[in-house]
Amino acid sequence: MPGRLFLTTSMADLGRWVGQNVAPIAEQEPRRNIAPGQDVVCLTADGFKQMRWGLIPVGRVNARGRPVMETIINARSETVFDKSAFEGVGRAVVIVDGWYEWTGETRHKTAWRIRNDEPLVFAAITDVWTAPGRQKIHQMAVVTCAPNADVKPIHHRMGVLLEKDSIELWLIGTPEEVAPLMVPWSGSRLIVERATDVDWNAS
Repeated sequence: MPGRLFLTTSMADLGRWVGQNVAPIAEQEPRRNIAPGQDVVCLTADGFKQMRWGLIPVGRVNARGRPVMETIINARSETVFDKSAFEGVGRAVVIVDGWYEWTGETRHKTAWRIRNDEPLVFAAITDVWTAPGRQKIHQMAVVTCAPNADVKPIHHRMGVLLEKDSIELWLIGTPEEVAPLMVPWSGSRLIVERATDVDWNAS
């Protein structure tokens, strides 16, 4: 959907892969279990930024005009440009090595590690929350769509994955121009494997 992310590629290699200057983002330790609420590196039209995964929707309302109370970590592609709760959001991409999903019953869940041979690019929306003390917190939520054939056996949703050459369009295109990007990744291109405790329990 995704549930957790992981990124072990260095920032320098990530910048070279995407053709962007990673400054002023400092090099990071490998992150094998990035959870909602934690910071993650995102690429915006203005360059790389640290953002918190999860939009705190202060001041946002739903279609009935009622305040949105829950923190938003994923946004459905089918309604992301229609819902009043997402009015005025920006866009970014989250570049990671993969993500985790879980199947099965509570206390007996199987963890799955989903990746590719290259970094994966998730479409995301962004917002800025003014925290107490007037601190500006940059936030993001991953845009989701129906699963492709690789992910369908383990989850009913997946993050919208972009081709590298579609990043600029996602960042600056109109809603009409980016709508064709918000579809399941074509083909059987993802590697889905059982994750070990060492994988997803690591920080």
